[in-house]
Amino acid sequence: MIAVDTNLLVYAHREDAEFHHRSLAALVELAESGIRWAIPWPCLHEFLAITTHPRIFRPPSSMVTALQALHAWLGSPMCEMIGEEPGYFEVLERLAINGRIAGPAVHDARVAAICIHHGVQTLWTADRDFSRFQTLKTHNPVAVR
Repeated sequence: MIAVDTNLLVYAHREDAEFHHRSLAALVELAESGIRWAIPWPCLHEFLAITTHPRIFRPPSSMVTALQALHAWLGSPMCEMIGEEPGYFEVLERLAINGRIAGPAVHDARVAAICIHHGVQTLWTADRDFSRFQTLKTHNPVAVR
């Protein structure tokens, strides 16, 4: 299974984002591939917070528009939401200790622990901070090759 991080969702949604076209193309290809993929719940919440924030985007997306984007992705037959379940905390604890996690990095550790706990093979992200979690493979589909 592939999981998609917040930044790719934001880029795909916001036409004014630098990597909009590449992110949108990557998500469309993933959604149409027939491969099982997921959005971690914290990424959904973060997507809503970022895209509707008036200090980040001018103008920000309306909540209705941001929710419509999520509905479109979640309507993909192979997309599922993944989150914390029994056993998740032990994964988070291991990542936090081994990665010497503190402060804002706790959010990334949460997303990584959810992915690992659900058997995600690859997290699609443009955030290099996830490289600290060596048990989670990452892929940046918008990187210029």
